[in-house]
Order: sequence, then structure tokens, then C-alpha cells
Amino acid sequence: MSIFLTPLNTGKLNLLNRLVMPPMANDKATAEGKITSELINYYDEKSKGGYIALLIVEHSFITLQGKVSKNQLSIADDSVIDGLKELNDLIHKNGSKTATQLNHGGSAAYIDPDRVIVGPSAVLHPIKNTMPLVLTKEQISIIIQEFKDGAIRTQKAGFDAVEIHSAHGFLLNQFYSPITNKRTDEYGGDIHGRIRIHIEIIKAIRAAVGENYPILLRLGAGDYMEGGSTVADSIIAAREFEKAGVDILDISGGMCHFKNPFSTQPGYFLDTTEPIKKAVSIPVILTGGIIAPQQAEDFLLKGAADLIGVGRAILKNSDWPNEAVEYFQAF
Repeated sequence: MSIFLTPLNTGKLNLLNRLVMPPMANDKATAEGKITSELINYYDEKSKGGYIALLIVEHSFITLQGKVSKNQLSIADDSVIDGLKELNDLIHKNGSKTATQLNHGGSAAYIDPDRVIVGPSAVLHPIKNTMPLVLTKEQISIIIQEFKDGAIRTQKAGFDAVEIHSAHGFLLNQFYSPITNKRTDEYGGDIHGRIRIHIEIIKAIRAAVGENYPILLRLGAGDYMEGGSTVADSIIAAREFEKAGVDILDISGGMCHFKNPFSTQPGYFLDTTEPIKKAVSIPVILTGGIIAPQQAEDFLLKGAADLIGVGRAILKNSDWPNEAVEYFQAF
């Protein structure tokens, strides 16, 4: 039997196999961030067949200040819970476990004349080219509370897990990256200072959702830019996140977003994922350009990851999970 088809039990989450559909923004929510029939239909199509072990719903803004796009999904107030519950129930009915992804855009937020763009430091965002106002410690405390509140809403809506977004150049990734974090207080400096906000968010969420509720963290483990985060940083961060209460690490890109500028090979975040996998005892998700079932199997066989995130291939072909299972069952 292939490893790809083997169940994974984390102790808090029982997964049918090793396939994860990572979060992919599609801007199908209302202008207020609520669930639409178009969005329901999209996730119905993707999850039919039940072979996606874990489906992580696209990033949801925890506060209007951190909204990234016009029709981004919201988890910013209790009015969204009923819609999220409807979405979650549908995906469960189709056979997949579920997670939400909590996000704050920081200096990569959607530009709106009525909102102030914020970030860890007054540094131009390397991709968005936006200049944020520097967050005060009081404002950081509010953001930690907003992440916690988003996790509580996730749990109330019936999702199986919650993921914290610290990748793709958004706020927590801005704290993590030395490119955008020039703070001289306890939220800056070395890697331990730059992940302080992450640790405080993880602990706040854990206290709110209880010991048995799974917490994932998506880490932009490498910026692939001069002066950016390093593999050594990611190893230290991963170990600290595990100690703080993270149950699964989901590895992606940092300021480079979801692509590796130096590789187009399948599994192009292998260079950070594999050393992180060796450094921690919790499951690790490998993503990045994996389009064939055998590629996923090969990465699992070599011990590079415990779970495989397949995004763009499923986006292009909703039958990919079914075809992958059929491929392995044919042997």
C-alpha cells in the first residue's frame, strides 16, 4: 500500500490519507466577507469524493484593518459563523476534514482610503511597495486578541482545526522576516524576537480552544531574497512553534509568496520543508508545484514530509484527488 493512502493520526486529528488541499484565495465572498452560493459550489466541487484528507479553507481576515482583497472571506465577527458552519457542514458531508486559515494582511492589506495600513516597521513592502504605520505594543495586543477570536469562531462553526497564516508576505510573515521587521523592542531583533507575536498568538489560541483542538501554522520559511529569512531561522522557529502548541506545520514561501524564484521543480519548497521535518516531531506539510501522484509518494517515501499539499493541480482539475487514489489502487 502506498504511503500516500496511509491514514495519519496526530492524536488530535485523524486523517484518511496524506493529501491536503492548501488554502487558495478565490475572492468569491460578498464585499462584507460572507459566504456566497458561488463559494459553496466551489468547495462542493473540490471536496466531492472525500479523498482530500484535510481541506484548509482560503485565508479569512480577522479584522477589516487586515483585509487583503475586495471579496476576501471574513472571520472578523460573529455574524459570519452561520455561513462558515454551512460551508463546513458541506465539506464534512463530502468526507474531508476542515480547517480555516486566519490572516491579517499588514502592509499587504487591501488599500482603502478609510483604512490605515500597518506593519511591524516603517519599511516598504518588497512586493506591494506600500509603506505602513508602525504598530504599537497596544495594537499588537489587539491583533493577538483578534487572532484568538477568529479561532474561537472557527471552533464554533464546527471546523476540525485552525491555521495561523505566517506566509506570503502578510503581517505575521512581516514580523518573521528581517526584510520588514526592523523593530528594536521585544518583537524584533533575532529570530526569537521576530516570532514573539507568533508565540503569543499560539498560546492565546490554545488557551481559548482547549488542549485537544488542532492548531496549524503556515510558515513562509524562506524569503529567497537578499537579507531575508534563512533555513536556520525556520528550524529555530519551527521548534519554538511546536513547544508553544502547534500541531502541524504547513511550509510555504515568505516574501516570495507561494513560488520559489530559484526552482520550478515539483516540491519546490523542499529545501526548507525537509530540514524543518528533521527538526520537529509534529507533522509537516510539503507544498509547491506537485502535480503528479507519484511525485507526492516519492516525497513521502524519502521522509521529506508527512503530508502533501496539492493546490494548483486541484484548482485546475477537481478530479485530481479521485484520480490520485485510483492511480495507487491500480498497483
